[in-house]
Amino acid sequence: MRPVFVLIFHATAPSGAGPLVCALAEARYALAQRQCAAFLAAGADAAEIVAGPPDGLTFGVRLVAATRGGRAAAGTAAGNGAAGAAGTAAGNGAAGAHALGGLIVLGSGSIPLATAADLRRLVDVAAGAGGHALANNRYSADVVAISRASDLAGLPPLPADNALPRWLEEHAGVAVTDIRSRWRLGVDIDTPLDLILLRDPAAGALRAMAPLFGERLAALADVLSNKRAELLVAGRVSATTLTWLQHGVACRVRGLIEERGLKAGTRLAQSGATAGAAAKSRPPRSVLGELLDRDGPESLGAAVARLADAAVIDSRVLMAHRFGPSESNWPAAEDRFASDLLLAAAVTDPWLHALTASAASAAASASPTPILLGGHTLVNGGLRLLAQRARAGAR
Repeated sequence: MRPVFVLIFHATAPSGAGPLVCALAEARYALAQRQCAAFLAAGADAAEIVAGPPDGLTFGVRLVAATRGGRAAAGTAAGNGAAGAAGTAAGNGAAGAHALGGLIVLGSGSIPLATAADLRRLVDVAAGAGGHALANNRYSADVVAISRASDLAGLPPLPADNALPRWLEEHAGVAVTDIRSRWRLGVDIDTPLDLILLRDPAAGALRAMAPLFGERLAALADVLSNKRAELLVAGRVSATTLTWLQHGVACRVRGLIEERGLKAGTRLAQSGATAGAAAKSRPPRSVLGELLDRDGPESLGAAVARLADAAVIDSRVLMAHRFGPSESNWPAAEDRFASDLLLAAAVTDPWLHALTASAASAAASASPTPILLGGHTLVNGGLRLLAQRARAGAR
């Protein structure tokens, strides 16, 4: 059995960040600390949080530097799953020794619902025979266990961790398996909204900031429990989630699946991809986004009301459609997080402000239609949690 090292990459709040960005960073760091202890209890030899504020370096650059023990060269943390220069370590010998054994890589908001058995399985793969890897989802990973960290030699500057399994399989010849059937491992904390969905200790303060959001949750629960109602779920919805909804909610469900693999589709991870092919690749597009292009973001509420009695919408797909795939071109994180909590007055970007105001006011219109906006977790594991609570009569 080879030694196993755990790297948890954490993006700290940049100087001058807003309250929602700071709240998310604090909650993610607290989760990372708990995960360090949990992985050590599951048999890992060392666990380290590698943290720092955004600076634009890619995940691939950071991971290579971290596995070589070159944390100073890795810079500081940025984005989802990025590594950084400053870190805190648990266990012994984490820094500088990763390449000698197995490695588990995850971001500080990843797999908050993982059980001890889930973590032991990741540790077992990392400690096992070389040439193997295990991800929570091979098509868009949040955590990856690699049995031989030296297999990361030649890793390109992948923009995020989501595409790491594809690169390992198609370029490094690693046998990759996943456990995406365990839906709880697809839950990630990417926005303060996710803390509310998970009932994290920080959720109380967030709900106090956004009382309107609590009302929308209650209205959504009523729709989920109503056999004569219909729910629209739009965005990066998995087929597994849609299948579960067939028996997990009382209402009918209208599903609009768009841009699955939005963050994992980089050509850097694909074998045989060329610069010419990358230049011709189709940009993110959304059917709902096309409708908003035609009628304006302020039309969202009316459009949803024509289709369903409530909606759970992955707004990141709409942003990718509107602004392109790179988050650096999207509205600022504080704006995105405020939109998720339906705090339209706090959103400064004009397009996102109009979208959020329309969603927030839809439940007060002549045809009341509760609309929730969020990311990947909302339209998958988060929706399951909400549906389970609605079925149990809990809000």
